[in-house]
Amino acid sequence: MRRRGALTEADRTDWARFANAIAPLRGRAPVLPPPELPTSESQATPGPPRALAAPAIADTQVRRATPASVAIGGQPAGLDTASWLKFRGGKLTATRRLDLHGMTAQHAYHALLAFLRTAHADRLRCVEVVTGRGSGEGGGVIRREFPMWLNLPTVRPMILAASHPHAANHGSVRLLLRRIR
Repeated sequence: MRRRGALTEADRTDWARFANAIAPLRGRAPVLPPPELPTSESQATPGPPRALAAPAIADTQVRRATPASVAIGGQPAGLDTASWLKFRGGKLTATRRLDLHGMTAQHAYHALLAFLRTAHADRLRCVEVVTGRGSGEGGGVIRREFPMWLNLPTVRPMILAASHPHAANHGSVRLLLRRIR
């Protein structure tokens, strides 16, 4: 059995190929490939750094790892019906609450991101975010932007489901956070 953290020769070869395909940081020497690797003519001639093309296998793994977009009020695929009804019906109480009233959209987004990261790290299951109803026909800026924020790559992996706590209250959203495994 291989010791955890010990690299095999194949691992070192793969890493050298990867590191050779990217430009090193300023002031750092490039990682040279092991002597048994054949160097192609394009690698031997210095030139501008090329964009790294990810292997097809890694690309499909990334696609599978990316969760589907979350819709406020829609049952997600990873949640059973009984838990969904309990969450949507308000039987699952929110343990923390964030109020975004009076904030600019940029400040509200950063406050939401910090709030969700803290709640997720504290292993909370259900939190509530108050966006406000807004004064316009479509609601306020934060209320309109909030569903898009939930689907950003920095936020989406933490959220399992989103729902309004009551059908008449669209100025507040309850979020069911994913468990840390």
